[in-house]
Amino acid sequence: MMIVDILFVILPVFLVGGGGYLSVRLKYTSDTTVDGLMSFALKVAVPALLFKAIAELDLNANFDPGLLLSFYVGCTSTFVLGIIAGRRLFKRRPGEAVAIAFAALFSNSLLLGLPITQQAYGVEALAPNFAIISIHSPFCYLLGITTMEFARADGRSLPATFRAVISAMFKNSLMIGLFLGFIVNLGNIPVHHTIMDAADMLARAALPTALFALGGILTRYALKASLMEASVVTVLSLIVHPAITWLLATQAFHLPENFVRSAVITAAMAPGVNAYVFATLYSRGEAQSASAVLLATGLSVFSVTIWLIILGGV
Repeated sequence: MMIVDILFVILPVFLVGGGGYLSVRLKYTSDTTVDGLMSFALKVAVPALLFKAIAELDLNANFDPGLLLSFYVGCTSTFVLGIIAGRRLFKRRPGEAVAIAFAALFSNSLLLGLPITQQAYGVEALAPNFAIISIHSPFCYLLGITTMEFARADGRSLPATFRAVISAMFKNSLMIGLFLGFIVNLGNIPVHHTIMDAADMLARAALPTALFALGGILTRYALKASLMEASVVTVLSLIVHPAITWLLATQAFHLPENFVRSAVITAAMAPGVNAYVFATLYSRGEAQSASAVLLATGLSVFSVTIWLIILGGV
């Protein structure tokens, strides 16, 4: 009965994504429409969500070193293991191995982690998620790009790469939303309730819109001949990363229960579409990254159920 109850908790999240997948697959919704929805979600609604969340977040209570170390030591470990697997197990070139490993590094913390945590434990449980998410993209891209530039022979200089990354981050809508939220929070700047109400309206549209669009975008991917690499990334993403995070959070840092839940659920998410974006940026490991996103997202409905049983309190 417990498994059935938990499935009913998380299935709405996957049903919204599945609706987007079927809508495009059955040609009820066009690729252009899905791209427009995702653009609205990532450029407008999700930044509003992040701005509001960070602006109102109790930074002292939620920016816990143990919370962040539990999650980021876990994802860095899976990144290293992914590179080793790509090089030794699949005999991939260095750049291809990094691209494959990036899929194991970059959890879908935003589009899947937030709604699943909210469905399982309520809106009030999201604060530690936002603490993790606030440095997720900068950390993963800096680690991934730096490693790729060292790995590939035809890369540009490292200083030029860092300048390009920093420039891109300051132009990224998600980073702008986070940055403005930190300014309001740390500067204790009063924001009129009308602006916050407008941000709240956009924020409520963010996750369902992004989930539906994500489902539609997944129709473009196929497992093809990359099943083995995708399977390794899936194991690293859905099992190894959350297992390391759980061990560190409970045994090393003895975090409060709500921190453990947020860290482990976020760690247990499938790779985000950013994994494929990263691979296409360098034209390396694209098929493997796309396959990993598709396979891990499909199997995560089962793995997340198991992790929620382990974490309890749903």
